[in-house]
Amino acid sequence: MKIVVLDGYTLCPDDLRMDALSALGEVTIYDRTPQERIAERIGDALVVLTNKARITREVMDACPQMKYIGVLATGYNVVDLPAAKERGIIVTNVPAYSTQAVAQHTMALLLASMSRVSEYDARVKQGAWSASPDFCFFAGPMEEMAGKTLGIVGFGHIGQAVARAALGLDMRVIVHTRTPREGFEQVQSVSMDELLGASDVITLHCPLTEKTQGLIGRETIARMKDGVRVINTARGPLVDEQAMAEALESGKVACYMADVLGTEPPAADNPLLGAPNTLLTPHVAWAPRQTRERLLDIAVGNVRAFLAGAPRNVVSC
Repeated sequence: MKIVVLDGYTLCPDDLRMDALSALGEVTIYDRTPQERIAERIGDALVVLTNKARITREVMDACPQMKYIGVLATGYNVVDLPAAKERGIIVTNVPAYSTQAVAQHTMALLLASMSRVSEYDARVKQGAWSASPDFCFFAGPMEEMAGKTLGIVGFGHIGQAVARAALGLDMRVIVHTRTPREGFEQVQSVSMDELLGASDVITLHCPLTEKTQGLIGRETIARMKDGVRVINTARGPLVDEQAMAEALESGKVACYMADVLGTEPPAADNPLLGAPNTLLTPHVAWAPRQTRERLLDIAVGNVRAFLAGAPRNVVSC
């Protein structure tokens, strides 16, 4: 039984191996696969694993032996689900594997912004501390997180984990969500308008849909506090990047912190790359080693369950 992994590098760059998958069949692993070679590389494989390589209707037509597509992520928009359903192809994902990692990264970005860690580190290494006449020096204003209002858009597993961390740092937490959660008596559910106007920090943890694409744009930014900080560790297209760059230039937004951009990798002319007061990381919030180990374990378990006739983590259109 043939198993093909179309883009395994980001999951296993050099520190993990897919030996457990190899025990299930004849495995071929590609680091990356360009779109035009996907069908060729799948060939007559029964099981296909993908992260960002898109499995389209045309790919399915060219690969009639394919009966299972395992997405190595939580999001599964890389697969044409209606086409898979028509052909009886099982599609699975890996839900909730990165909750703590993404929450940790979200808070790391906020802490770095508030305490200006990177700036102070750079200045110390440039000799500013050695040249200081005092036991300390000031490179820029720092702020306490305690007492500030954190507005969370979306309150699934990651949003809830971020709320817990923020409450632990004595922040006031408000959320905008369609699904209120129990056990968060200290968290106030508010309208989007209220969240925009009241938050010192806004962090996005909602899915990307037709309704949420461009959620943070000129109109919504205008309704935010002056000097607001915005964090996006969810999906790049939630934010109008040109509008955000303009808000950073004007000072309306004090800092934009993002692990995701609208196009990845970003084009050299992405407006955020030259905008002031940004903290940008290359879509790595999900990627601590322990998190990737968990992802791999779940993904292999998904394949094993499919082969046993009891598929799990199945997604549908």
